[in-house]
Amino acid sequence: MSEEAKMITIFIMGKKYQVPEALTIMNALEYAGYQLIRGCGCRAGFCGACATVYRLAGDYELKVGLACQTKVEPDMYLTQIPFFPAQKSNYDIDELEPTGAQIMSFYPEGYRCVGCNSCTKVCPQDLNVMQYVNFAIRGDIAKAASESFDCVMCGLCASRCPAQMIQYNIGILARRLYSRHLAPPSPHLKERVEEIEAGKFDQEFKGLMTMDTAELKKLYNNRDMEE
Repeated sequence: MSEEAKMITIFIMGKKYQVPEALTIMNALEYAGYQLIRGCGCRAGFCGACATVYRLAGDYELKVGLACQTKVEPDMYLTQIPFFPAQKSNYDIDELEPTGAQIMSFYPEGYRCVGCNSCTKVCPQDLNVMQYVNFAIRGDIAKAASESFDCVMCGLCASRCPAQMIQYNIGILARRLYSRHLAPPSPHLKERVEEIEAGKFDQEFKGLMTMDTAELKKLYNNRDMEE
């Protein structure tokens, strides 16, 4: 961090701190002395663990974002919500039917959607959240699964929903239904699973378990990659 970095004032859970202006919220939290045990995850915008709520000076709007992506701004008031409380249904995917009615039987609040598109506007992955919910309601499971594929389940869509929907649970059920009941089976996957169960890769697994972090990183970075 450059000694000439401009310092700005932010408020973390009500307490005032001075932090460099170029930091993300996550880096600013650590700069301020917070040890992030939860709500940090991958640190790269893919796991959805660092959902954050904040307001800016002079702005009435309550904003949300991922702490690893969002940069601090002067007089930002913020707090993290690494877990968004949600009603989670239990089901046996093998016993379900790939239909919209089946999804709505677990998440009937989907029928309360008012089409405000708030969920789409707030999504840090730029997903068309309202669209995949509508696909799910109409029973187009394949499109619902495709549209929601990059969802990281951060909960920010649900935090803005006036219908109190948990959109990401609808999305993941659509993906599970598609994978289990509609997607064509992969012969390559079946073959590989059989090889693993037969012990073909046991020695390689044991070798990986004995490597240190530096060796694993080197192996990963030099792996064969498809074009």
